[in-house]
Amino acid sequence: MTRSAAAHPTFLRTWLVWTAGFLVFPVAGLAGTAAAGRVDSPVAALLGGLVAGSVLGAGQALVSRRRLDPRWWIPATAVGMSIGLLLGALTVSYRTSLTELAVMGAITGITLGVAQAVALPRRTRARWAWAALMPALWSLGWVVSTLVLTTSVDAQFTIFGASGALTFTALSGLLLHRLLVYRPAVQPAAVEVTR
Repeated sequence: MTRSAAAHPTFLRTWLVWTAGFLVFPVAGLAGTAAAGRVDSPVAALLGGLVAGSVLGAGQALVSRRRLDPRWWIPATAVGMSIGLLLGALTVSYRTSLTELAVMGAITGITLGVAQAVALPRRTRARWAWAALMPALWSLGWVVSTLVLTTSVDAQFTIFGASGALTFTALSGLLLHRLLVYRPAVQPAAVEVTR
């Protein structure tokens, strides 16, 4: 097996593990709601975003397969989401129509993307691509969740649901792989198969 043949399974495994991290979104949402209730005031947005962002950051660091340093990633995600949710919720006056949630998501994605881009490891190539794409991906997460969600988004959640999370993690996993290729802790030697 050559090194290029071994790279594909590594990509697929790494991407699948990251994508499975969509499961942390509902947990983050429950934690944010438990701490702050509905996102219907500046304090609720700040506190709910901080708690949900902390849980989300911890989950993402865990499923990143050592590509993200939790000492930087968790606080960056918590602060970025907290400020972003505050600004986004204020901008749409805490309303929950599809368009308003998409706008709130885009604004949250701006601050979250910048904070996380700063927290990416130094070796990250084109780190600002992460910041540039987070507004669109975060907005898409809200759109998908709003269209699929069987319960009402009028509950003013801190974070989008599992369907939006699955969409977000699948796409952001592709981006993360492009920016920060997974390198195992111990590099096995390439073995050439000859006949």
